[in-house]
Amino acid sequence: MKKKDTKKLSPDQSIREIQKLKKDLFNMRFKKINGQIQSPAEFTKLKKNIARLYSNIGNKK
Repeated sequence: MKKKDTKKLSPDQSIREIQKLKKDLFNMRFKKINGQIQSPAEFTKLKKNIARLYSNIGNKK
């Protein structure tokens, strides 16, 4: 998700997207333990997207 896309979302949409990304991050952790992960860079991408959405919520308040 790009910076432009996160700015367009409402706070409610951002919260839903954060929940979805957190589930993905949780599942990726299990894949990492089992050795099934394709790209370790996905961890940082997910974490950055979550942080962007949190800052978006904070800026809109």
